[in-house]
Amino acid sequence: MGCGIGKVLPEAPKGGYVSVVQSLVAFSRACDDDNDDGPKKRRGLGFSTGANHRPPASNERRPVLREGPRRDQAAKYKDKFDARVTARYDIRALIGRGSFSRVVRVEHRATRQPFAIKMMEVEAPEGREVCASELAVLRRVSHAHVIRLIEVFQFPRRVYAVLELATGGELLDRVVSRGHFTERDATVALRMVLAGVGHLHNLGITHRDLKPENLLYYHPGADSRLLVTDFGLATFGGTGSGVSGLDGGGGGGGDCTGGDGGWSLRTTCGTPEYMAPEILLRKAYSCAVDMWALGVIAYVVLSGSMPFEDDSRTRLYRSIVRGKLSFRGDPWPAVSHPARDFVQRLLLLDPAARPTADQATRHPWVATMAAGSSARNLHRSISQNLRQRASRSSSRCPSSAAGSSGGGHRRGPGGDKEPGAAARRCSQTVPGAPPGASD
Repeated sequence: MGCGIGKVLPEAPKGGYVSVVQSLVAFSRACDDDNDDGPKKRRGLGFSTGANHRPPASNERRPVLREGPRRDQAAKYKDKFDARVTARYDIRALIGRGSFSRVVRVEHRATRQPFAIKMMEVEAPEGREVCASELAVLRRVSHAHVIRLIEVFQFPRRVYAVLELATGGELLDRVVSRGHFTERDATVALRMVLAGVGHLHNLGITHRDLKPENLLYYHPGADSRLLVTDFGLATFGGTGSGVSGLDGGGGGGGDCTGGDGGWSLRTTCGTPEYMAPEILLRKAYSCAVDMWALGVIAYVVLSGSMPFEDDSRTRLYRSIVRGKLSFRGDPWPAVSHPARDFVQRLLLLDPAARPTADQATRHPWVATMAAGSSARNLHRSISQNLRQRASRSSSRCPSSAAGSSGGGHRRGPGGDKEPGAAARRCSQTVPGAPPGASD
Protein backbone atom coordinates (compact mmCIF):
# COMPACT_ATOMS: atom_id res chain seq x y z
CA MET A 1 0.00 0.00 0.00
CA GLY A 2 2.64 2.50 1.04
CA CYS A 3 0.12 4.72 2.85
CA GLY A 4 0.53 4.83 6.57
CA ILE A 5 2.04 1.37 6.96
CA GLY A 6 4.38 0.18 9.64
CA LYS A 7 3.90 2.98 12.20
CA VAL A 8 4.41 2.51 15.92
CA LEU A 9 1.04 2.02 17.54
CA PRO A 10 -0.10 4.29 20.38
CA GLU A 11 -1.20 2.93 23.69
CA ALA A 12 -4.83 1.80 23.70
CA PRO A 13 -7.28 3.89 25.77
CA LYS A 14 -7.90 2.59 29.27
CA GLY A 15 -11.41 3.86 29.90
CA GLY A 16 -14.56 5.26 28.40
CA TYR A 17 -17.92 4.19 27.08
CA VAL A 18 -16.64 0.79 26.09
CA SER A 19 -13.10 -0.52 26.40
CA VAL A 20 -10.90 -1.82 23.62
CA VAL A 21 -10.92 -5.60 23.68
CA GLN A 22 -7.18 -6.10 23.33
CA SER A 23 -4.16 -4.14 22.13
CA LEU A 24 -3.32 -4.03 18.44
CA VAL A 25 0.26 -4.99 19.16
CA ALA A 26 -0.80 -8.22 20.79
CA PHE A 27 -3.16 -8.88 17.92
CA SER A 28 -0.44 -8.37 15.32
CA ARG A 29 1.76 -10.88 17.09
CA ALA A 30 -1.06 -13.39 17.19
CA CYS A 31 -1.63 -12.95 13.47
CA ASP A 32 2.02 -13.47 12.73
CA ASP A 33 1.89 -16.78 14.61
CA ASP A 34 -1.33 -17.90 12.91
CA ASN A 35 -0.64 -20.57 10.31
CA ASP A 36 -4.26 -21.13 9.31
CA ASP A 37 -4.50 -21.29 5.53
CA GLY A 38 -7.22 -19.40 3.75
CA PRO A 39 -7.93 -17.32 0.68
CA LYS A 40 -5.73 -14.29 0.40
CA LYS A 41 -7.07 -10.87 -0.54
CA ARG A 42 -5.58 -9.00 -3.43
CA ARG A 43 -3.58 -5.96 -2.55
CA GLY A 44 -5.80 -2.91 -2.69
CA LEU A 45 -7.20 0.07 -0.87
CA GLY A 46 -9.60 -0.80 1.93
CA PHE A 47 -12.94 0.95 2.38
CA SER A 48 -12.30 3.53 5.08
CA THR A 49 -15.01 5.07 7.18
CA GLY A 50 -12.98 7.08 9.58
CA ALA A 51 -13.71 7.28 13.27
CA ASN A 52 -11.86 8.18 16.34
CA HIS A 53 -11.33 6.26 19.43
CA ARG A 54 -12.83 8.10 22.33
CA PRO A 55 -16.48 7.40 23.07
CA PRO A 56 -19.17 10.07 23.34
CA ALA A 57 -20.32 11.34 26.68
CA SER A 58 -23.10 9.34 28.30
CA ASN A 59 -25.69 11.95 27.35
CA GLU A 60 -24.46 12.43 23.81
CA ARG A 61 -25.34 10.56 20.63
CA ARG A 62 -22.89 11.25 17.84
CA PRO A 63 -23.29 9.30 14.61
CA VAL A 64 -20.45 9.10 12.08
CA LEU A 65 -20.99 6.99 9.02
CA ARG A 66 -23.69 7.28 6.38
CA GLU A 67 -26.51 4.85 6.25
CA GLY A 68 -27.00 2.88 3.04
CA PRO A 69 -30.02 1.39 1.28
CA ARG A 70 -28.60 -2.16 1.07
CA ARG A 71 -30.36 -3.68 4.08
CA ASP A 72 -31.15 -6.85 2.14
CA GLN A 73 -27.42 -7.55 1.70
CA ALA A 74 -26.62 -7.34 5.41
CA ALA A 75 -27.90 -10.83 6.19
CA LYS A 76 -25.18 -12.61 4.23
CA TYR A 77 -22.48 -10.71 6.13
CA LYS A 78 -24.07 -11.41 9.50
CA ASP A 79 -22.82 -14.99 9.41
CA LYS A 80 -19.27 -13.73 9.00
CA PHE A 81 -19.44 -11.77 12.25
CA ASP A 82 -17.99 -13.35 15.34
CA ALA A 83 -20.62 -14.39 17.88
CA ARG A 84 -19.04 -12.12 20.47
CA VAL A 85 -19.80 -9.16 18.22
CA THR A 86 -23.36 -10.14 17.34
CA ALA A 87 -24.02 -10.81 21.02
CA ARG A 88 -23.67 -7.07 21.57
CA TYR A 89 -24.82 -5.63 18.23
CA ASP A 90 -27.70 -6.35 15.86
CA ILE A 91 -26.64 -6.26 12.18
CA ARG A 92 -29.02 -4.01 10.24
CA ALA A 93 -27.76 -2.98 6.80
CA LEU A 94 -24.72 -3.04 4.55
CA ILE A 95 -23.22 0.42 4.15
CA GLY A 96 -20.17 -0.14 1.99
CA ARG A 97 -17.32 -2.46 1.06
CA GLY A 98 -13.71 -2.37 -0.02
CA SER A 99 -10.75 -4.59 -0.76
CA PHE A 100 -10.24 -5.64 2.85
CA SER A 101 -13.45 -4.60 4.57
CA ARG A 102 -17.22 -4.48 4.83
CA VAL A 103 -19.14 -1.79 6.70
CA VAL A 104 -22.58 -2.43 8.16
CA ARG A 105 -25.07 -0.43 10.15
CA VAL A 106 -25.75 -1.96 13.56
CA GLU A 107 -27.68 -1.29 16.74
CA HIS A 108 -26.41 -1.86 20.24
CA ARG A 109 -28.64 -4.54 21.73
CA ALA A 110 -28.92 -2.90 25.14
CA THR A 111 -29.23 0.79 24.24
CA ARG A 112 -30.61 0.49 20.66
CA GLN A 113 -28.16 3.22 19.71
CA PRO A 114 -27.07 3.02 16.05
CA PHE A 115 -23.44 2.55 15.10
CA ALA A 116 -21.41 1.31 12.14
CA ILE A 117 -19.11 -1.68 12.28
CA LYS A 118 -16.22 -1.94 9.89
CA MET A 119 -15.22 -5.58 9.49
CA MET A 120 -11.62 -5.74 8.26
CA GLU A 121 -9.98 -8.85 6.84
CA VAL A 122 -6.50 -9.04 8.34
CA GLU A 123 -5.33 -12.52 7.42
CA ALA A 124 -3.21 -11.15 4.57
CA PRO A 125 -0.23 -8.98 5.57
CA GLU A 126 -1.50 -6.06 3.47
CA GLY A 127 -4.87 -6.05 5.17
CA ARG A 128 -3.25 -6.32 8.59
CA GLU A 129 -0.98 -3.37 7.85
CA VAL A 130 -3.84 -1.20 6.63
CA CYS A 131 -5.87 -2.09 9.70
CA ALA A 132 -3.00 -1.42 12.09
CA SER A 133 -2.28 1.95 10.53
CA GLU A 134 -5.86 3.15 10.56
CA LEU A 135 -6.59 2.05 14.11
CA ALA A 136 -3.35 3.61 15.32
CA VAL A 137 -4.61 6.96 14.06
CA LEU A 138 -8.19 6.57 15.23
CA ARG A 139 -7.16 5.67 18.75
CA ARG A 140 -5.31 8.96 19.12
CA VAL A 141 -7.91 11.47 18.03
CA SER A 142 -10.61 13.00 20.22
CA HIS A 143 -12.29 16.15 18.92
CA ALA A 144 -15.80 17.46 18.35
CA HIS A 145 -15.16 17.73 14.60
CA VAL A 146 -13.38 14.43 14.04
CA ILE A 147 -15.23 11.12 14.01
CA ARG A 148 -14.79 8.63 16.81
CA LEU A 149 -13.92 5.01 17.25
CA ILE A 150 -16.10 3.42 19.92
CA GLU A 151 -14.86 -0.14 20.34
CA VAL A 152 -12.62 -2.72 18.69
CA PHE A 153 -12.98 -6.51 18.60
CA GLN A 154 -9.83 -8.24 17.37
CA PHE A 155 -9.48 -11.83 16.21
CA PRO A 156 -6.83 -13.66 14.15
CA ARG A 157 -8.69 -13.30 10.84
CA ARG A 158 -10.81 -10.21 11.32
CA VAL A 159 -10.98 -6.95 13.22
CA TYR A 160 -14.33 -5.29 13.96
CA ALA A 161 -14.15 -1.53 14.52
CA VAL A 162 -17.32 -0.03 16.01
CA LEU A 163 -17.75 3.52 14.70
CA GLU A 164 -20.16 6.34 15.23
CA LEU A 165 -22.87 6.67 12.59
CA ALA A 166 -23.40 9.96 10.77
CA THR A 167 -26.88 10.58 9.46
CA GLY A 168 -26.59 14.19 8.23
CA GLY A 169 -25.04 13.52 4.82
CA GLU A 170 -22.00 14.92 3.03
CA LEU A 171 -20.97 18.56 2.95
CA LEU A 172 -21.98 19.22 -0.66
CA ASP A 173 -25.25 17.31 -0.27
CA ARG A 174 -26.14 19.68 2.57
CA VAL A 175 -25.22 22.72 0.47
CA VAL A 176 -27.51 21.52 -2.33
CA SER A 177 -30.41 20.47 -0.14
CA ARG A 178 -30.70 23.56 2.04
CA GLY A 179 -31.86 25.86 -0.79
CA HIS A 180 -30.02 28.92 0.53
CA PHE A 181 -26.26 29.25 0.83
CA THR A 182 -24.13 32.33 1.43
CA GLU A 183 -20.48 33.04 2.14
CA ARG A 184 -21.31 33.09 5.84
CA ASP A 185 -22.65 29.55 5.57
CA ALA A 186 -19.40 28.56 3.86
CA THR A 187 -17.31 29.99 6.71
CA VAL A 188 -19.41 28.14 9.29
CA ALA A 189 -18.63 24.83 7.59
CA LEU A 190 -14.97 25.64 6.97
CA ARG A 191 -14.39 26.70 10.58
CA MET A 192 -15.52 23.28 11.76
CA VAL A 193 -13.32 21.49 9.24
CA LEU A 194 -10.32 23.64 10.12
CA ALA A 195 -10.82 22.87 13.81
CA GLY A 196 -10.82 19.13 13.14
CA VAL A 197 -7.83 19.26 10.79
CA GLY A 198 -5.93 21.45 13.25
CA HIS A 199 -6.45 18.81 15.92
CA LEU A 200 -5.06 16.12 13.62
CA HIS A 201 -2.00 18.17 12.72
CA ASN A 202 -1.32 19.02 16.37
CA LEU A 203 -1.21 15.27 17.02
CA GLY A 204 1.24 14.79 14.16
CA ILE A 205 -1.34 13.21 11.85
CA THR A 206 -1.64 14.02 8.15
CA HIS A 207 -5.01 13.01 6.65
CA ARG A 208 -4.01 12.89 2.95
CA ASP A 209 -7.52 12.41 1.59
CA LEU A 210 -9.54 15.47 2.57
CA LYS A 211 -12.48 16.04 0.20
CA PRO A 212 -16.20 16.89 0.53
CA GLU A 213 -17.17 13.18 0.59
CA ASN A 214 -15.12 12.75 3.76
CA LEU A 215 -16.81 15.65 5.55
CA LEU A 216 -20.04 14.37 7.08
CA TYR A 217 -22.70 15.99 9.23
CA TYR A 218 -23.52 14.40 12.56
CA HIS A 219 -27.29 14.76 12.16
CA PRO A 220 -29.74 16.31 9.63
CA GLY A 221 -30.45 19.37 11.78
CA ALA A 222 -29.28 22.85 10.83
CA ASP A 223 -27.11 23.02 13.95
CA SER A 224 -25.24 19.80 13.22
CA ARG A 225 -21.51 19.56 13.62
CA LEU A 226 -19.39 18.75 10.59
CA LEU A 227 -16.99 15.85 11.05
CA VAL A 228 -13.72 14.90 9.37
CA THR A 229 -13.86 11.19 8.46
CA ASP A 230 -12.07 8.45 6.52
CA PHE A 231 -8.57 7.81 7.80
CA GLY A 232 -7.63 5.09 5.35
CA LEU A 233 -4.70 7.15 4.03
CA ALA A 234 -3.91 9.04 7.24
CA THR A 235 -0.47 8.64 8.75
CA PHE A 236 1.76 9.99 11.47
CA GLY A 237 4.35 12.41 10.15
CA GLY A 238 4.69 15.53 8.06
CA THR A 239 4.58 17.91 11.00
CA GLY A 240 7.11 20.20 12.64
CA SER A 241 7.67 23.81 13.55
CA GLY A 242 7.78 26.86 11.35
CA VAL A 243 6.54 30.36 10.73
CA SER A 244 3.16 31.67 9.69
CA GLY A 245 2.11 31.76 6.09
CA LEU A 246 -0.91 33.99 6.80
CA ASP A 247 0.64 36.41 9.25
CA GLY A 248 3.16 37.74 6.79
CA GLY A 249 6.02 35.28 7.15
CA GLY A 250 7.42 32.69 4.82
CA GLY A 251 8.00 29.18 6.12
CA GLY A 252 5.40 26.63 6.92
CA GLY A 253 3.75 27.87 10.08
CA GLY A 254 2.79 26.35 13.40
CA ASP A 255 2.71 22.58 13.61
CA CYS A 256 2.75 21.97 9.87
CA THR A 257 5.67 22.79 7.62
CA GLY A 258 6.64 22.27 4.04
CA GLY A 259 10.34 22.38 4.80
CA ASP A 260 12.76 20.10 6.57
CA GLY A 261 11.54 20.90 10.08
CA GLY A 262 9.11 18.01 10.21
CA TRP A 263 8.84 14.35 9.40
CA SER A 264 8.60 14.32 5.62
CA LEU A 265 6.26 11.98 3.78
CA ARG A 266 6.84 10.55 0.32
CA THR A 267 4.02 8.16 -0.55
CA THR A 268 2.01 9.08 -3.63
CA CYS A 269 -1.63 8.76 -2.63
CA GLY A 270 -4.88 10.72 -2.41
CA THR A 271 -7.79 11.72 -4.64
CA PRO A 272 -6.55 13.26 -7.91
CA GLU A 273 -8.46 16.56 -7.91
CA TYR A 274 -7.44 17.27 -4.30
CA MET A 275 -3.79 16.19 -4.42
CA ALA A 276 -1.20 18.88 -3.75
CA PRO A 277 1.44 19.63 -6.41
CA GLU A 278 4.31 18.40 -4.24
CA ILE A 279 2.70 14.95 -4.09
CA LEU A 280 2.35 14.83 -7.87
CA LEU A 281 5.96 15.96 -8.28
CA ARG A 282 6.96 13.10 -5.94
CA LYS A 283 8.72 15.40 -3.55
CA ALA A 284 8.93 14.95 0.20
CA TYR A 285 5.84 16.61 1.65
CA SER A 286 4.21 17.58 4.92
CA CYS A 287 0.74 18.08 6.35
CA ALA A 288 0.59 21.20 4.19
CA VAL A 289 -0.94 18.86 1.59
CA ASP A 290 -4.08 18.84 3.75
CA MET A 291 -4.22 22.63 3.59
CA TRP A 292 -4.04 22.48 -0.21
CA ALA A 293 -6.97 20.06 -0.18
CA LEU A 294 -8.89 22.45 2.05
CA GLY A 295 -8.28 25.17 -0.51
CA VAL A 296 -9.83 22.96 -3.19
CA ILE A 297 -12.76 22.20 -0.88
CA ALA A 298 -13.31 25.91 -0.20
CA TYR A 299 -13.30 26.62 -3.95
CA VAL A 300 -15.87 23.87 -4.55
CA VAL A 301 -18.10 24.94 -1.65
CA LEU A 302 -18.20 28.53 -2.91
CA SER A 303 -18.81 27.73 -6.57
CA GLY A 304 -19.84 24.13 -7.15
CA SER A 305 -16.94 23.75 -9.59
CA MET A 306 -13.37 22.46 -9.31
CA PRO A 307 -10.30 24.71 -9.47
CA PHE A 308 -8.43 22.01 -11.39
CA GLU A 309 -10.28 19.52 -13.55
CA ASP A 310 -9.70 17.63 -16.79
CA ASP A 311 -10.83 14.37 -18.38
CA SER A 312 -7.18 13.47 -18.88
CA ARG A 313 -5.34 12.53 -15.71
CA THR A 314 -2.10 13.80 -17.22
CA ARG A 315 -3.57 17.21 -18.08
CA LEU A 316 -5.22 17.40 -14.65
CA TYR A 317 -1.89 16.83 -12.91
CA ARG A 318 -0.20 19.36 -15.16
CA SER A 319 -2.85 21.92 -14.27
CA ILE A 320 -2.40 21.30 -10.55
CA VAL A 321 1.37 21.59 -10.75
CA ARG A 322 1.04 24.92 -12.56
CA GLY A 323 -1.42 26.11 -9.93
CA LYS A 324 -3.08 28.80 -12.02
CA LEU A 325 -6.44 29.66 -10.47
CA SER A 326 -9.39 31.09 -12.36
CA PHE A 327 -12.30 32.88 -10.70
CA ARG A 328 -14.32 33.17 -13.88
CA GLY A 329 -17.92 32.21 -14.35
CA ASP A 330 -20.90 32.35 -12.06
CA PRO A 331 -20.95 32.83 -9.08
CA TRP A 332 -17.40 34.19 -8.74
CA PRO A 333 -18.24 37.81 -9.70
CA ALA A 334 -20.49 37.89 -6.62
CA VAL A 335 -17.96 36.25 -4.28
CA SER A 336 -16.04 38.66 -2.07
CA HIS A 337 -12.32 39.42 -2.38
CA PRO A 338 -11.61 38.12 1.17
CA ALA A 339 -13.14 34.78 0.19
CA ARG A 340 -11.00 34.59 -2.93
CA ASP A 341 -7.94 35.58 -0.90
CA PHE A 342 -8.63 32.74 1.52
CA VAL A 343 -8.75 30.23 -1.34
CA GLN A 344 -5.65 31.62 -3.01
CA ARG A 345 -3.57 31.46 0.17
CA LEU A 346 -4.40 27.80 0.64
CA LEU A 347 -3.68 26.97 -3.02
CA LEU A 348 -0.15 28.34 -3.08
CA LEU A 349 2.35 26.16 -4.93
CA ASP A 350 4.94 26.62 -2.19
CA PRO A 351 3.77 24.42 0.70
CA ALA A 352 5.88 26.46 3.13
CA ALA A 353 3.81 29.54 2.32
CA ARG A 354 0.42 27.96 3.03
CA PRO A 355 -1.20 28.75 6.36
CA THR A 356 -1.69 26.11 9.02
CA ALA A 357 -5.21 25.15 10.04
CA ASP A 358 -5.01 27.41 13.08
CA GLN A 359 -3.77 30.33 11.01
CA ALA A 360 -6.42 29.77 8.34
CA THR A 361 -9.05 30.00 11.08
CA ARG A 362 -7.71 33.49 11.86
CA HIS A 363 -8.03 34.67 8.25
CA PRO A 364 -10.31 37.77 8.32
CA TRP A 365 -12.92 36.15 6.08
CA VAL A 366 -13.21 33.11 8.34
CA ALA A 367 -12.68 34.86 11.67
CA THR A 368 -15.46 37.38 11.01
CA MET A 369 -17.65 34.73 9.38
CA ALA A 370 -17.78 36.79 6.17
CA ALA A 371 -19.21 39.77 8.04
CA GLY A 372 -18.22 42.23 5.33
CA SER A 373 -19.07 39.96 2.43
CA SER A 374 -22.10 39.90 0.20
CA ALA A 375 -25.13 38.09 1.55
CA ARG A 376 -26.08 36.94 -1.93
CA ASN A 377 -27.57 33.46 -2.15
CA LEU A 378 -25.06 31.35 -4.09
CA HIS A 379 -27.20 28.21 -4.03
CA ARG A 380 -28.54 28.41 -7.59
CA SER A 381 -25.13 28.84 -9.18
CA ILE A 382 -23.52 26.17 -7.01
CA SER A 383 -26.27 23.65 -7.75
CA GLN A 384 -26.14 24.38 -11.47
CA ASN A 385 -22.38 23.90 -11.59
CA LEU A 386 -22.64 20.65 -9.64
CA ARG A 387 -25.30 19.37 -12.04
CA GLN A 388 -23.13 20.18 -15.02
CA ARG A 389 -20.21 18.37 -13.48
CA ALA A 390 -22.48 15.45 -12.64
CA SER A 391 -23.55 15.25 -16.27
CA ARG A 392 -19.96 15.22 -17.49
CA SER A 393 -18.98 12.63 -14.89
CA SER A 394 -21.88 10.36 -15.83
CA SER A 395 -20.78 10.35 -19.44
CA ARG A 396 -17.20 9.46 -18.47
CA CYS A 397 -17.75 6.91 -15.70
CA PRO A 398 -19.69 3.66 -16.15
CA SER A 399 -22.47 3.22 -13.63
CA SER A 400 -20.84 0.10 -12.29
CA ALA A 401 -17.94 2.15 -11.00
CA ALA A 402 -19.85 3.38 -7.96
CA GLY A 403 -19.44 1.06 -5.05
CA SER A 404 -16.44 -0.75 -6.50
CA SER A 405 -13.73 -2.16 -4.30
CA GLY A 406 -11.55 0.92 -4.55
CA GLY A 407 -11.74 3.25 -1.58
CA GLY A 408 -12.50 6.34 -3.66
CA HIS A 409 -15.82 5.35 -5.21
CA ARG A 410 -18.89 6.18 -3.20
CA ARG A 411 -22.52 6.77 -3.92
CA GLY A 412 -24.25 9.61 -2.11
CA PRO A 413 -27.42 9.10 -0.06
CA GLY A 414 -29.52 10.08 -3.07
CA GLY A 415 -27.58 8.11 -5.70
CA ASP A 416 -27.24 9.61 -9.17
CA LYS A 417 -30.19 11.93 -8.63
CA GLU A 418 -28.12 14.04 -6.28
CA PRO A 419 -25.85 16.41 -8.20
CA GLY A 420 -23.42 16.57 -5.30
CA ALA A 421 -22.96 12.81 -5.22
CA ALA A 422 -23.00 12.14 -8.94
CA ALA A 423 -20.53 14.90 -9.69
CA ARG A 424 -17.94 13.15 -7.57
CA ARG A 425 -18.25 9.60 -8.87
CA CYS A 426 -14.97 9.78 -10.80
CA SER A 427 -12.87 10.99 -7.86
CA GLN A 428 -10.94 7.82 -7.17
CA THR A 429 -8.44 7.50 -4.39
CA VAL A 430 -5.12 6.75 -6.02
CA PRO A 431 -2.54 4.75 -4.05
CA GLY A 432 0.90 3.80 -5.28
CA ALA A 433 4.30 5.01 -4.19
CA PRO A 434 7.04 5.73 -6.72
CA PRO A 435 10.02 3.38 -6.67
CA GLY A 436 12.10 3.85 -3.55
CA ALA A 437 9.64 6.25 -1.93
CA SER A 438 7.77 5.41 1.24
CA ASP A 439 6.75 7.02 4.48
